[in-house]
Amino acid sequence: MARAAGERGRGQAGWCGRHPRCGRGVLLAFAAWTAGWVLAAALLLRAHPSVLSERCTDEKSRRILAALCRDYRGGALAGDLCEDLCVAGKLLFRRCLHYNRGKKVLQADWQGRPVVLKSKEEAFSSFPPLGLLEEEAGEGGQDVPEAELLLMVAGEVKSALGLELSNSSLGPWWPGRRGPRWRGQLASLWALLQQEEYVYFSLLQDLSPHVLPVLGSCGHFYAVEFLAAGSPHHWALFPLDRAPGAPGGGQAKAISNIALSFLDMVNHFDSDFSHRLHLCDIKPENFAIRSDFTVVAIDVDMAFFEPKMREILEQNCTGDEDCNFFDCFSRCDLRVNKCGAQRVNNNLQVICDKIFRHWFSAPLKSSAVSFQLQLQLQEAVQECADPVVPSGNTQRAAPSMFWKLRRLLQATLRELQEAEE
Repeated sequence: MARAAGERGRGQAGWCGRHPRCGRGVLLAFAAWTAGWVLAAALLLRAHPSVLSERCTDEKSRRILAALCRDYRGGALAGDLCEDLCVAGKLLFRRCLHYNRGKKVLQADWQGRPVVLKSKEEAFSSFPPLGLLEEEAGEGGQDVPEAELLLMVAGEVKSALGLELSNSSLGPWWPGRRGPRWRGQLASLWALLQQEEYVYFSLLQDLSPHVLPVLGSCGHFYAVEFLAAGSPHHWALFPLDRAPGAPGGGQAKAISNIALSFLDMVNHFDSDFSHRLHLCDIKPENFAIRSDFTVVAIDVDMAFFEPKMREILEQNCTGDEDCNFFDCFSRCDLRVNKCGAQRVNNNLQVICDKIFRHWFSAPLKSSAVSFQLQLQLQEAVQECADPVVPSGNTQRAAPSMFWKLRRLLQATLRELQEAEE
C-alpha cells in the first residue's frame, strides 16, 4: 500500500514536470498566499502601529536628554527650560513613557511638579534647519530681518494648522528678545514649529480648558502637564480614584460628569473657533481627566481644523472605504473617483461609539438611577453612535442629539444627588 502511494506520488510529480501549467499553478498559489500575509500585516500595522515602535527605555531616554544638553551648552539650541534641565538640576528625568514612530514621550519632575517632555524626533539635528540662519544670518544670528522671519513663522504655522493667522496672532511662537542665544532660540523655534502638536497646544492653551498648556521648552523638546491617560483596559476607561461618595454612586456620578465634559469639549471644538476642529483619533489613551472631571486632550497629533481636514479627505478613491482617514470619514464620488472634502461623521458620533458606548451600553453601577432613565440614555447613545439613515450610509450625529444626551446626563446627576440627600 505504501509502495502504491509512493508510485502515485511519483506519478503526480512526473505529471507536473511534464505540464508547465502545474508549475504556474503552484506559483500562483504561492503568490496568493504571500499577498494574503502582506495584506494581513498591513492591516495589523494600521490597527496597531505601535508594533513597529522602538522599545522605550530609561537608559536611551537619558542619552537623548544628555545629547540635548550638549547641544545647549554648545549654543546650538535654547529654551526657557534648558537651564533647569542642563544646569540647575530642577528638571529631572523620571521615566520613559513611550516611543511611537519617532516620537519620544518622557516623564520628568520640574520643581517637584510632574511634567511630560515631548518631541516628534529624537535628535535636534533631525529637523531641517532654518534657511535664514544658514544663508543670511550674521554673527550670532542678529542680522535676520524681522519681516522675513515673520513670513517664515506664519508660513510654518499655516502648514501645521491649515490656517492663515495675522501677525498679531503669532505671539506664542515669537522667539523673544535678541541676545547672546538668539541664534539658538531661532533654531529651536523652527524645530518646534515643525511639530504640529506643539503648534496646536500653543495656539489653544489660552482658548480652551480641554487642551494641555505648554509649560516651556528646551530645543526641540516641549513640556506639558502630566495627567494620567485613559486606558481601554480600565473598566471605567479613566482612573476614578478621586470619585467622591460610595463606590457605586460615586463612580456613576464621576462617569456622568466626565461624559458631560466630553460633550462640552465637542461643542467647544465645533463652535468656539473660527473653524471646526476635527479629532481623527478618538480613544481613551488620547485623553485624561482632571480632578474636577474636566476632559483634556493630551495627544492632538490627529486633530485638524476644517480647511486642513478638507484637504486631507479630498483624495482619489474607488470606494467609500478609501475615504476613511482613521476616525474621520468621507464618501467616494464614483463619477470622478474622488473622496468628498466634507466629513460625513463628526466628533460627537465617534465619542458616542468609542467612549460612551463603553459606559452606557449596560446599566450604571448604581441603583440610585431609575431604570427608565438608564434605558433612555442607553438608547440615545446607541442612536448617536449609529444614526439611522435610509440609504444605509454613515451620517453624522444630529445637533439635537447633543442636547438630548446633555439633558439625560444632567437628569442622571440630579437623581444621584437626590439619593445622597
